Amino acid sequence: MRHKLISAMLCMTLATSCVDMDITPKNIVTSESLLSNESGMDIYMARLYSNMPWEDFKYLPQRGMNFNGWLSAMGIDGTGEAMNRDGICCAFTGEENVYWGKAFELLRDANFLLENLPKYQSSYAEITYNHYLGEAYYVRATVFYAMARRFGGIPLVTKVIQYPGDGNLEVPRASEEETWDQVLADYDKAIELMMPSSPKSGYSNKYVALAFKSEAMLYAGSVAKYNETVNGRLTGLGAKTGVRVIGFDEDRWQEASKKYFTEAYKAASEVIKSDVYSLYKKKWAANDPEAQYQNMVDMFSDLSNNPENIYVKEYVYPTSTHAYDSYNLPLTFKAPLNCGVCPTADFVELFDGFDRYPDGTLKVTTGNSCTEGNYVMYDSPMDYYKNAEPRLRAYVIFPGDVFKGKEIEIYAGVYTGAAPVKPLLSDYSYGAATTKYNHLSAYKDKPKTLYLSPKPEDQQEIVTLPDGSTMTAAGQNGPFYEDGGSAMTGLLARKWLNPDPAFVPREGNSAQPFILMRYAEVLLNAAEAAVELSLASVSSPDGTDMLSVATKAINDIRERAGAQLLTASLTSTTDSRDIVRKERRKELAFEHKTKWDLRRWRVNHYEGRDGFWGEQRNKDRFSNTTRYRFRGIYPFYSTATGKWFFDVCFNYTTAGDKDFGYTPVDYYFSIPDGEVSKSPVIDQQPNR
Repeated sequence: MRHKLISAMLCMTLATSCVDMDITPKNIVTSESLLSNESGMDIYMARLYSNMPWEDFKYLPQRGMNFNGWLSAMGIDGTGEAMNRDGICCAFTGEENVYWGKAFELLRDANFLLENLPKYQSSYAEITYNHYLGEAYYVRATVFYAMARRFGGIPLVTKVIQYPGDGNLEVPRASEEETWDQVLADYDKAIELMMPSSPKSGYSNKYVALAFKSEAMLYAGSVAKYNETVNGRLTGLGAKTGVRVIGFDEDRWQEASKKYFTEAYKAASEVIKSDVYSLYKKKWAANDPEAQYQNMVDMFSDLSNNPENIYVKEYVYPTSTHAYDSYNLPLTFKAPLNCGVCPTADFVELFDGFDRYPDGTLKVTTGNSCTEGNYVMYDSPMDYYKNAEPRLRAYVIFPGDVFKGKEIEIYAGVYTGAAPVKPLLSDYSYGAATTKYNHLSAYKDKPKTLYLSPKPEDQQEIVTLPDGSTMTAAGQNGPFYEDGGSAMTGLLARKWLNPDPAFVPREGNSAQPFILMRYAEVLLNAAEAAVELSLASVSSPDGTDMLSVATKAINDIRERAGAQLLTASLTSTTDSRDIVRKERRKELAFEHKTKWDLRRWRVNHYEGRDGFWGEQRNKDRFSNTTRYRFRGIYPFYSTATGKWFFDVCFNYTTAGDKDFGYTPVDYYFSIPDGEVSKSPVIDQQPNR
């Protein structure tokens, strides 16, 4: 939806003056002037869509829905996708701007449309009138969904509350099950009423509603099921009302879970069977990693008949922009700020194309663990990644890869000792995570054999090589151990950045689109719901072979990604469930999706953390009770060999020396204390 519509509405509503209150001024926007014609409805829809709880470039999990695009970053919310130097890099346990008051303002606008548009039904063709009502139900469903996954049971405000004059101003929180049932009902009503294609740019349609319904019901089904896996059952009653505001009744959770997974599968299956959308493969070619990589780079910015895009938030320079580039470009380009998203080694371990130790971790030495043997040497840093999935390369800037026409120099240090080179650290365990390269005697003693840099540019130490030439201790992008504005994990994010060499970022001049819903997610929703239903011995709700649909969905995504295909069909097992979860973690990385997946799977707290990565990993490798950390993968240059080696350890920079905390309490955000204290019926979470 273009901002010019919003601006037009604001101009009209602000241009008021002091007049006789018994006469409607001509410059006041009335409901009749908006709801009785399509031009007015464009303005009304612009108001609705400008306040939707979308999570795009202008959303930060730590700050919440403040629609501010500065310090924009992805995957830094304790998901393990990436690290960031600032305080915004923290576990997703709450939002500074709690999504409560803004939610009820938007609900009022949606309810007002539902209650008042019927007065002007004769002004529209039936299909248009129905679509507008469908949009209102869709908006309401989206708001209820955004609140439900934060709070559980919420006040289900389904009518306009008049202030003053309404004798029932207080609406208590409904049960969590009632809340998810309302989300389902509103999405279904929207699907029933909306057109199959958007009538205008920025509007939604039936398939948009189906896609988001599949996501919402997947969340609901997961919560109903996996709350039961949390010690003591994650559920409770409100102190004021006695309503089960979080979790499900002991005799209801199984049926509720089956119902929601069924609705998720049906919605996703309907989108798939429609043949309206498909995976983006314009530049894809079989057995061509370079083409597969470029295809996935292009798909996030290509708006020209992109078959994968279901709903996109568009930006237009200079009227509607964001600041993603100015915070996240490599230091090479000297944007206002740099290197805001630094992917982790733990994230890289999800992908195909790397040698592994017996425990599944990235192999960097000739031994059977990272403390055994000698470092494996490479002619260039890119050689380590030569067999990596093309999808990973499209999401992450590797050391030595090219971006915006320049080679991106990333390395942690220079080693001048003899070859072969033994592991730099003697202990890589979680308990030794605070031991850094700059603590080592090889760096601190004289003469030193390890050269690092605390700061960039002219503050770097210069290393003289055997042939008399020189190199800086840590290159253009670091990492620099006292400067967080560098490649603190040895990697930088590529996804969402503007790749045009001619583009010069400033504060708020980026205009890339953000894809809020795409076909790959619908495939993943279908696959996950299919396996969950099969695990629960539920038959297919629409006659399709669910596990065949799931297997094809995963293989279609993997083929496009350049990943290894499944060699056997998915089955009714937790192993197959984890295959789907892992694929989801890979495909939807850096899209504000993972933090919600970890919450609904209930794998963020210590007891459930073996499933944190979608696959089963020993949680004690990266965590200790409530706290957990992530690792970087650091290139070093060996002067004795003229080659490169890599080391994988917990983040070694001062700014990146962060751990994250999460307990079962955090699966439901706190209700704002002011709302609880002033209301006789609004309950705080029973576990707080």
